[in-house]
Amino acid sequence: MDSYLVSGINGSIITISGKTNLSMSEMVYVGREKLVGEVISLSGDKTTMQVYEETSGLKIGESVQATGSPICATLGPGIIDNIFDGIERPLGDISKISGSFITKGCNVPSLDEKRQFDVTVTAKAGDSISGGEIYAKCPETPIIEHRCLVPPEISGRVTYAAPNGKYRVNDVILKIKDPKGKTHNLTLCQKWPIRIPRPVGRRLPLSRPLITGQRVLDTLFPVAKGGAAAIPGGFGTGKTMTQHQLAKWSDADIIVYVGCGERGNEMTNALEEFRELIDPKNNSPMTYRTILIANTSNMPVAAREASIYTGVTIAEYYRDMGYHVALMADSTSRWAEALREISGRLEEIPAEEGFPSYLPSRLSDFYERAGYMQTLSGREGSVTLIGAVSPQGADFSEPVTQNTKRFTRSFWALDKSLAYARHYPAINWNQSYSEYVGDLSRWYGENVDAHYMDLREQIRDILYEENRLMEIVKLIGSDVLPDEQKLIIETARIIRLGFLQQNCFHKDDTYVPLIKQFKMMQVILHLHSQSQRLIAKQVPISKIRNTGLYERLINMKYTPNDDMTIFDDLISEISEKLDALMPKTEHAQEE
Repeated sequence: MDSYLVSGINGSIITISGKTNLSMSEMVYVGREKLVGEVISLSGDKTTMQVYEETSGLKIGESVQATGSPICATLGPGIIDNIFDGIERPLGDISKISGSFITKGCNVPSLDEKRQFDVTVTAKAGDSISGGEIYAKCPETPIIEHRCLVPPEISGRVTYAAPNGKYRVNDVILKIKDPKGKTHNLTLCQKWPIRIPRPVGRRLPLSRPLITGQRVLDTLFPVAKGGAAAIPGGFGTGKTMTQHQLAKWSDADIIVYVGCGERGNEMTNALEEFRELIDPKNNSPMTYRTILIANTSNMPVAAREASIYTGVTIAEYYRDMGYHVALMADSTSRWAEALREISGRLEEIPAEEGFPSYLPSRLSDFYERAGYMQTLSGREGSVTLIGAVSPQGADFSEPVTQNTKRFTRSFWALDKSLAYARHYPAINWNQSYSEYVGDLSRWYGENVDAHYMDLREQIRDILYEENRLMEIVKLIGSDVLPDEQKLIIETARIIRLGFLQQNCFHKDDTYVPLIKQFKMMQVILHLHSQSQRLIAKQVPISKIRNTGLYERLINMKYTPNDDMTIFDDLISEISEKLDALMPKTEHAQEE
């Protein structure tokens, strides 16, 4: 490969003077320590690269070696239950070599090349095979089957298929002769450029929700499988905690968690917690279906920028196997700050708040890789992207939050006042929204109840009306309100405390099935409608409060998830107690 000399160093930005044979996005090795870098700019007399490692000690005149290929992710068995840095280097293997800190030039294979997998080869000699088809399978973890896929650009006839047995990731499993007569050797792994989306057959409609078990999300602000959601919030509002809860309880097959620029101690807590968590679906460790990418705030900024693409490439790979994958990016604001720092070193003209003018297009490139797809071989899989945003001072008008809203259809706005009041999840129901409701309403109607979305709309209307009334209450107090409006405030209180607020430490409240969510809405709205009937008959709301039904409904969330008859009993109890308050003249007329 060609070799060149470093002519300029500006932090992580390296330049070469004169013409070269390098190409855009080509991976290079820089200096004596062979630091990993990528070509990001080519002009007539200057080539610019960003280095994904610390460049201290690098000198002008050191060599730059070309590789002839773009920076790629290595895709194969052994990815799950592992922890990588932003350019897919396994941190566990690195720690054995260099200790607690990553040393420069520490190039460790992404996958364990000595580990053997029990492989079942599904392709046979003589078969015609094309890109995306499965040619071998092996158990990657006790709950995930790894399906080896023919690379998208390869097709032809199988000339050799290895027998079933134990193989390493670099052992040849299949040989394919393409129509031009060239033979391709397929191992258990393949490489794919991280900045290029993996090809699919076609996009499918987003008609199924990602079920999270969190009532405020599943009912009020759902996200579709294959959709994109943003979680903006200031410091301490619970972005990471919300993503952890989604990773644990959502009905995705595989979780990819990208810690992008977060504090090292926070990432350490996340990694330790994931190792201790037991998957409620199969009583096995959560790590059996989780991939962790850790790029903390003290790691090089260029690698932070790459970590997002590494994570979504891995997610697309498992999607192509037919799995439903959820990727948690925490946080895209730190990723955008890395873009801003690199742009400043390149002396590019800054846009709003110093961010580069191409920030919207980079965000678009990332979120557009979400989708519910039909793969090249006809299977169905999805990648759902959930990105946390950390606006400074909780200012949602800053560029990253505003541009993220353009490319995501679910917006879960975290509120500091709710977080400090210990209201979990601290999602503000007045600022949040979901544009997937119309797409998902048919699924809710067919799989939960035909009236599910109608009840949801009634709940939303009560919350909106409460928000309007609270502006009046702030000015003149609640005593002057008529009982009809006091009832709305009381019902909204039940919704806020008994429905939207969840206790993640309670076994029956940390995850709530959709049928229980529906029953809870049914009970709340039944109390509301029966109370309206009483107030219309001049029964004061204080009498309704004295029945104790409001507190009873706030605590109904702690009822067992497997016994729905409790809610029917509650409806009967509400009718019985409120009928007893009906004026006697009304009872006489009914008789």
